[in-house]
Amino acid sequence: MGTGKTNRVVLIGTGAVGASYAFALMNQGIADELFLIDLNEEKAMGDVMDLNHGKVFAPYPTPVVLGSYGDCREADLVVICAGANQKPGETRLDLVEKNTKIFKSITDQVMGSGFDGIFLIATNPVDILTYAVWKYSGLPKERVIGSGTILDTARFRYELGTYFNVAPQNVHAYIIGEHGDSELPVYSAADIGGVPVLKRIARDPEASMEDLDRIFIQVRDAAYEIIKRKGATYYGIAMGLVRITKAILHNENSVLTVSALLEGEYGESDVYIGVPAVINRDGVREVVELDLNEDEKERFAASAEVLRKSIRPLF
Repeated sequence: MGTGKTNRVVLIGTGAVGASYAFALMNQGIADELFLIDLNEEKAMGDVMDLNHGKVFAPYPTPVVLGSYGDCREADLVVICAGANQKPGETRLDLVEKNTKIFKSITDQVMGSGFDGIFLIATNPVDILTYAVWKYSGLPKERVIGSGTILDTARFRYELGTYFNVAPQNVHAYIIGEHGDSELPVYSAADIGGVPVLKRIARDPEASMEDLDRIFIQVRDAAYEIIKRKGATYYGIAMGLVRITKAILHNENSVLTVSALLEGEYGESDVYIGVPAVINRDGVREVVELDLNEDEKERFAASAEVLRKSIRPLF
């Protein structure tokens, strides 16, 4: 993958999510080279100039360049943030038809360069579009990754941390399933500092399962609330994408909730869906199978079926 000499990231799509990703990536000094591609070259060039002007303040002076699809040949990672955005009142699944057409063109051009790295997809509906890139590219499943429920999980950890007055970094809890309305919280595997959340609820007279369910609804519907207020969500997902990028380029073997292809894990197959997975330089090293209770198993199976129903007409 790539030349082995530098960590080259190519970003396709410099809208709100893409530009926020590039900004966060620069501020964390993770990539050695960053190439920006967008249909609107003037906008992309403006971002290149703006980001380069801030280089003096960054931890590492990453060169930022206006790119073309030919630059993907030597890329270690291609991050796709292009596509139609979710509009107020529109679900992520409503975007399927619009964005699969766009993604066929993008993937064909990237693969036409001789690209042999890892794809990271953020555009919604992310699980379906990640499946599409896997099919269109012909790359091994390990090297096509979606942002999945990384942001939902971060929102969940933030809300639980606020509820229990604990830093979110010390909350270990996952949202799995579709990045969308059928996702689910895994309460049975959630803990704070090693103490199961369900045990904390049982011990604390002021805490309740009703509160947890309210927290989950806030997490599930957060995007709708943000879109209603400011038109789009981009900071949180951009930071989540940078976290995945770091795990890949730094060969971390970190467990992150990404959209990965299941081949029998959780009793599901032929579907990209949000699950905890070990991420390293090769992409998805392995899917982590949580020990779900019966209710969680049923809800996860239903979420997988929602995604398969959307995928079937396309492939």
